[in-house]
Amino acid sequence: MTRRRLLLGLAALVAVVLVAAGAVVTTRLVSRPSPGPVAGPGTPSPSTAAPTTPAPVTSSPTPPPGADLKGPLNLLLVGVDTRISVPGWEPHADSVLVLHVPAGLDRAYLFSLPRDLVVDIPAYPKAGYRGGRTKLTHAMSYGSRVPGDKKHPSTAQGYELLRTTVSRYTGLRIDAGAVITFGGFDKLVDTLGGVDLYVDQRVASIHRRPDGRYRDRAGSTYTGPQMVYQPGNRHLTGWQALDYARQRYTAGGDYTRQRHQQQLIRALARKILDQGLARDPDRVEQVVAALGKTLVYVGGGRRLVDFAYALGGLPPEKFVLVGLPGDGVGSGASYRGEQLRPVGRQFLAALRGGGADDFLAAHPTLRVKN
Repeated sequence: MTRRRLLLGLAALVAVVLVAAGAVVTTRLVSRPSPGPVAGPGTPSPSTAAPTTPAPVTSSPTPPPGADLKGPLNLLLVGVDTRISVPGWEPHADSVLVLHVPAGLDRAYLFSLPRDLVVDIPAYPKAGYRGGRTKLTHAMSYGSRVPGDKKHPSTAQGYELLRTTVSRYTGLRIDAGAVITFGGFDKLVDTLGGVDLYVDQRVASIHRRPDGRYRDRAGSTYTGPQMVYQPGNRHLTGWQALDYARQRYTAGGDYTRQRHQQQLIRALARKILDQGLARDPDRVEQVVAALGKTLVYVGGGRRLVDFAYALGGLPPEKFVLVGLPGDGVGSGASYRGEQLRPVGRQFLAALRGGGADDFLAAHPTLRVKN
């Protein structure tokens, strides 16, 4: 299989957290015709060749990719605020989501960590970072620094430090993940023809006008007409979906934004499956071409096709969206960031111990609806 065909599942990786990717890759693997024998000089054509006795089968069938992946699996998805027009701009982890798939690979739990979560970020000599206690979002930017080359930060390095930080905080081993820029997400949604989403509260955009143009900005203040997303069932284009999922200066703050991002991922999963993307190779190729370099896949030594095939039987309705409540650390001018409430940390412990279902049954408000 060519490198391009291996990449065909990347778009679905981000959109449905490797859930629909399994269906895409599986379909292509099982439907791709096996190459026949290549005729060389003097070799009779199939219509004229003398009949031959089939050779006995002496070896067992090759196992499918990812056959040895049994779970539990933990996948890290990162939305990065990159401003490629600004030389040396360091990527910031604007969205940090973790997908936990228990042993058996028959269900999954998706939760977000606040970008401003106060955590211990370990030293990272590769970037010249000595370590410290600060906001989670900075793990991506500090790790991306390339000593002696400030103009070309490394997103892959930033992901590596962020992955280590998330793993230490949650106690979960991170098996694979992906980083997508805002521009990549915008393209993904448009390539899929938009997305249908239930808007659960009024959201006024800080960044965009109703016609999609960016609002005027003077310093940190935005001016001009605002795009407003009213409650109800809505069809969103790429820029609208991205804009809606970015807003954190609204009722509920960053925790509301986390919920909206999770809901958007689930809506994209339904979109991909409903339109039969997994059975339409041409549409898959369009999605991949649209993303280009806006997506970085990090597999920890495993190919994307391994994870995709292993999770191919997991439909979107089998993964649970979980909201972890938190509180601010400090107050007023001394605000330092966010911390998870005890119930959020207890959920992580239950997840590690295999008791997530029982814990959520006892704490139903942690389940994100819609």
